[in-house]
Amino acid sequence: MDIPSLDLNLLRTFLAVHRSGSFTGAARLLGLSQPTVTTQMRTLERLSGRELFERLPRGVAPTPVADELAARIAAPLDELAAVAGTEPLEGARPEPVHLAGPAEFLCTTVLPALAPLVTEGVRLRVATGLTEPLLDELRAGRHDLVIATTRPRGRTLDAVPLSDEEFVLVAAPVWAEPLTDRLPTEGPAALHSVPLISYADDLPIARRYWRHVFGRRLSCTAAVTVPDLRGVVAAVAAGAGFGVLPRYLCEDLLASGALVALLEPQDPPINTGFLVQRPGASDNPAVARVREFLLRSARTW
Repeated sequence: MDIPSLDLNLLRTFLAVHRSGSFTGAARLLGLSQPTVTTQMRTLERLSGRELFERLPRGVAPTPVADELAARIAAPLDELAAVAGTEPLEGARPEPVHLAGPAEFLCTTVLPALAPLVTEGVRLRVATGLTEPLLDELRAGRHDLVIATTRPRGRTLDAVPLSDEEFVLVAAPVWAEPLTDRLPTEGPAALHSVPLISYADDLPIARRYWRHVFGRRLSCTAAVTVPDLRGVVAAVAAGAGFGVLPRYLCEDLLASGALVALLEPQDPPINTGFLVQRPGASDNPAVARVREFLLRSARTW
């Protein structure tokens, strides 16, 4: 996107809106009034000839044009701010950290772990979704940190291992008693008559388990798919069938007997999660705090 008359103040305000997700939040960060921010964004949209933000009932959503512009200007403006020694304005609320990742892991593990930082004043804006779209949004500047289920390809993002999740084959006791006797002798054929509950139609977790543990392809289809592993846990625990789940998500139910591990292989399948960010230091010091806190906390997960 080309801007005929480049105005660094307009771009600085634009970046604050893009990162905070609202005109009000940007005004607080910059020490401006909300009408001033609104006027500046209208001016920038007029100069560019493109809509930059979709106005929502609460806040704004950046358009693809805005994401592209943010990706182009974020690093240069951050470097200018560092050279100028720009400090947060007195009385301004700290800029939030935009964190994204799988809904289940964020809600059950990450957000509880970050509670101490929130009580100390760190602000979070959390988004959920699949890894590849979230990494694309990270490259475009919509997030500060992304928890990814795979290591990003290429060198445009920095990734460090965060934690390992072990996958376990589970069912409710009503299914488990006959299956635990048959599985060691019959192998996966023992499960052919049992409904499979999965995260998605392509059975990503179950297929991986079958390859790793049974050494063969999974040929059945799912009886139920729900794009939230917490829903899979609920359906399996209610007796709908069997599923393959991360152990962290069903540990309590396994301990209570509400779910049963059908197999306990010596070498269970494990997936490594990564903490990903754009290269270079963020101008928001809270990003580094959240990152280091997560890496320390992950040792206990």
